[in-house]
Amino acid sequence: MTTNLLARTSPTVEERATPARTVGVPVVVLMAWAALFFNVLPPASLETIVPVPPRLAQLLTQGSLLLALALALLANRRLLVRPTFFLGLLTVLALASFVVSLGSEFVLGSLYRGLRLLGFVAVLWLLSPWWGRRDLLLLRAHRLCLWAVLVTVLLGAAISPGKAFAYEGRLSGALWPVPPTQVAHFAAVLLGTTVILWMCRVVTGPHALVAVVVTVGVLIGTHTRTALLGALLGGAVASASLFLGHARVRRVSTSTLVGIIVGATLFAPQLVGWLARGQSANEAARLTGRTDVWADIAATPRPWLEQMFGSGLSNKSFEGRAVDSNWLATYVDQGWFGVLLEVSFVLLLLLAAATHVRGPRRALALFLIVYCIVASITETGLGDASPYLLDLAVAASLLAAPAREVGR
Repeated sequence: MTTNLLARTSPTVEERATPARTVGVPVVVLMAWAALFFNVLPPASLETIVPVPPRLAQLLTQGSLLLALALALLANRRLLVRPTFFLGLLTVLALASFVVSLGSEFVLGSLYRGLRLLGFVAVLWLLSPWWGRRDLLLLRAHRLCLWAVLVTVLLGAAISPGKAFAYEGRLSGALWPVPPTQVAHFAAVLLGTTVILWMCRVVTGPHALVAVVVTVGVLIGTHTRTALLGALLGGAVASASLFLGHARVRRVSTSTLVGIIVGATLFAPQLVGWLARGQSANEAARLTGRTDVWADIAATPRPWLEQMFGSGLSNKSFEGRAVDSNWLATYVDQGWFGVLLEVSFVLLLLLAAATHVRGPRRALALFLIVYCIVASITETGLGDASPYLLDLAVAASLLAAPAREVGR
């Protein structure tokens, strides 16, 4: 069993060379990550080109967790793990959520979600020996999954634009029902990581150009403000971490800032219209009604035990309305204990990034962490199996100390 924690790594090992390209990629690990990614694709009631019954979609996505677990066991037959504080805290959160779910009003649903979170964390533990690899294996697997989803979205839009933009004129999945907010999430993460890899000379210019054109177009089509803000802030923090050591970063950061200022000045009316999405100033200030739900949650009295530990994992709704805030949803489901654990592992990752040697790994991790923090304000997922938790797991793998590369 290896014992590396999220810790500072030596520049002689970590950053003197560009991250290596894949040598002997363990395909089973990539397949396990893909199955885990498919498991957390959010369900959506959207009209698709070929109708996908909600029950079938749920069966396929939820069943892929068992496939991910089987593949992870196949890849890690000796059951080696790398103990990390991130996975330790995540395990405590999963166990506590399962125990609390035993007393939930909707016990079957809560227990199922609790078991699913435990299975999700178990797969992450089984894949932990591949953390810290110089070829950025898990990041590459994550990006391949992002590309796969975006390709299906673009194909759906090309085949049936009407269905792809049927959700309030916002781009969504027409081949597989992916809601606009998650399409934007995937595009923003792919955009940010691609730009950072290009600035660090890990990917080529043509590759980066294609990715930027595709992801920016998808972001515009989804009309998702949170993803755009998260990508901008995450990119700014990541660039700042590279600013002194990379001339290309300084040039790109300066030109991007000038471009944003000029573009905002010349196209201010169009930009305001795009951000408003046809909403009034009052609707925008209320975050499309989200603040009403948040106020009701805050005003609802709860027993002391529920305040501390929550009422069990739910579908992230309150009185039939979507909560759309990770921190309020965690408070409802897992109480202040859950909120404390989530704050702890996010701060832990930030601390690990702050003390990590400067380079692409730290910049990529900072982008993912900052993006998830921004998204957590109006999206849920840090307390349950979700794409956001996968993003943080990738960030943790980037910050892990180098280890012997297994599975060749």
